[in-house]
Amino acid sequence: MKKSILTVIFLTTFISIFGQSKDNRLKGLEQEIIKWMEKYNAVGVSIAIVENDEILYNKGFGYRDLTNKKLVTENTVFPIASCSKAFTATLLGMLEAENKLFLTDKPSTHIPNLRFNTAEMDNSVSILDLLSHKSGLGGVNGTLVLFPENNRLKVMEKLKYIKPEGKVKESSIYSNIGYTVAGTIVEEVTNESWEHNIQHKIFTPLEMSSSFTSLDKAKKTDNFSFGYGLYQNEIKKVNFEEYYDSKPAGGIRSTSKDLSHWMLAWLNNGKYGTVQAIPENYVKKARMFHNSRDGDDEPNLFLQGYGLGWRVEARDGEFRVQHGGNTSGFTTLVVTYPFRKFGVTILVNQDDSILPYIIADIVQNRILNKESVDNYPVVVQDIYQPSELIKSINSEKPPSKSLASFVGEYEHKGYGTIKIVLENDKLYAVYPTYKFFLEHLHYDIFVMKPLKDVSDIFNPEFAVNFKMNENGEISYFTMNLQSEPVEFIKKSD
Repeated sequence: MKKSILTVIFLTTFISIFGQSKDNRLKGLEQEIIKWMEKYNAVGVSIAIVENDEILYNKGFGYRDLTNKKLVTENTVFPIASCSKAFTATLLGMLEAENKLFLTDKPSTHIPNLRFNTAEMDNSVSILDLLSHKSGLGGVNGTLVLFPENNRLKVMEKLKYIKPEGKVKESSIYSNIGYTVAGTIVEEVTNESWEHNIQHKIFTPLEMSSSFTSLDKAKKTDNFSFGYGLYQNEIKKVNFEEYYDSKPAGGIRSTSKDLSHWMLAWLNNGKYGTVQAIPENYVKKARMFHNSRDGDDEPNLFLQGYGLGWRVEARDGEFRVQHGGNTSGFTTLVVTYPFRKFGVTILVNQDDSILPYIIADIVQNRILNKESVDNYPVVVQDIYQPSELIKSINSEKPPSKSLASFVGEYEHKGYGTIKIVLENDKLYAVYPTYKFFLEHLHYDIFVMKPLKDVSDIFNPEFAVNFKMNENGEISYFTMNLQSEPVEFIKKSD
């Protein structure tokens, strides 16, 4: 399979070499990309390079559909995952420029009846804190896959039950749900959906005609990519991830060509052609350090942090503004160098891969005339694959009660309800989206095992630890969904 992929890469490279950049800095780039695709066993790559006010290079490699041998082009649609965050933040910057809000506003100023878990959060969290990951909210793991909502206002109602994972304005904890709140603010201020705002305020003026906020619409095009991952170095096709209420954090699908327009606007103080597509003051604000972190003792990275929807860093002596994305079957990266007026986007249909970062580094070294590197690591995490083996009850450390004692509905108001059912002498956990077998580990602790495919970047094997009340009855269980275990309380019959 690897040989057939490389054959088509070489063939399409030869066919499309005419019309590509004649810039000497890019001489041999295609061969380098092909080499690293081979090392990574990658199926497809799409890349765009911009400089000053023009597209320097834009091309696809490999397959978007491995089974049917359909090729990747510059117009192939990929999910861009967390690269979507800069789009959501930009909408709020636009609304501030229109005097419809201030980024220093509390979210509750614009979302009626919004309450967080603590008075400190209610009084202190600002929109800017949400966008720079210093609200303290944290990740709230599992909500996207296990407890999705189609109505973002319903998510807002749950926030008062979600304990913070950090201190407001002093923590740096990546938070997808913070961007769900940000997207909801956009909807409340404009009386239009987040999706409508993205389309009309960003996609249309930037001529991003092949970009989507809907998975269904993206799949209806004649040029979208499937996602792939590696398991024991074998290529596997994986499921698309649906974002439901979390689209403002990661739900955009786009192409390298469309994202070249996005980069051009950011490199030219918000202007795309003659259109001021993004407010100039917001561009400057978004690229500032709003949440700084130490450089992790890397000699080439001495300053890093978060702007507004962007990671901001001083790397290799250069000011760099970038964001990556990882979703089921895809890894993406958008990198800009504002002072150099240069940017590169790499879209790869490979799960949990650092290949985009390697290609970006290769391009950076060429464009900025830095010393080339050839000893990059090969790092691709295996996709999750459930075991088909179902273990029986651990007879040496059996449950404290009969399995029937564990049956019931368990609720956490910030997450949702889980039904524990007994079927054919086996326990199962039934979520709004999936049903899991509860494999006995020891005593009153079970481990979730999927019955069918789940999102391939989501390992669902959470431990479910049942607890008793003072009367010796099973009354709740805990799961490690946050930094501290989350309690699901058994409902009364």
